[in-house]
Amino acid sequence: MKILIIEDDRDILQNIAEYLELQGYIVDIATDGLQGQYLAEQHKYDLIVMDINLPRVNGFHICQNLKTNSPRQPIIMMTARDQLHDKLQGFSVGADDYLIKPFALAELHARILALWNRCYNLAGQQLLTVGDLQLNRQTYQLSRQGKFLKLAPIPLMLLETLMLASPNVVTRAKLEEHLWKDSPPSSDSLRTHIHQIRHIIDKPFSHALLHTIHGIGYKVCI
Repeated sequence: MKILIIEDDRDILQNIAEYLELQGYIVDIATDGLQGQYLAEQHKYDLIVMDINLPRVNGFHICQNLKTNSPRQPIIMMTARDQLHDKLQGFSVGADDYLIKPFALAELHARILALWNRCYNLAGQQLLTVGDLQLNRQTYQLSRQGKFLKLAPIPLMLLETLMLASPNVVTRAKLEEHLWKDSPPSSDSLRTHIHQIRHIIDKPFSHALLHTIHGIGYKVCI
């Protein structure tokens, strides 16, 4: 997932960016409203997190402009403004969620996953099942043979894509495009994430569900 953070407080910006990168996201940053709006208009982001009180152009204007041109662009506003009329104004210009400072980074991450689910996965089935492997797309709870499993966000989204396509093969190119759009990492990150998935969903069990189709891609099937 590719995320843009627009925040003029450099300490807050650095903390959020470092935390999300550790979770496996690709993060771009902007320190004022004009720069943030330019990046948002020139690049494709899965989700945007922005402050309201920004230099040059405030977050309300940015959100309204972006939603006018891209109504489905997911946006989380974060601000110290905790009055009801501020929240209502944020939602009126198209914000999908509103987070009051100070907040825990884990809460921001939870809201990112929830918004991703609402915006991209709501129309599909909520419970994916392949053999004895299950993934709840609403809670992102993963289990196999009744045992709960834990995957980092990027491998979890990758597994979701493979389960949605099961039993068909998903090419490497499509997986990379889904995860990183037009900015894939220089290293072989996809292979690393596949290894993590295989270690969690297959290694402790008697038979494998994740299969490599050499020269083509991957599939999850019985």
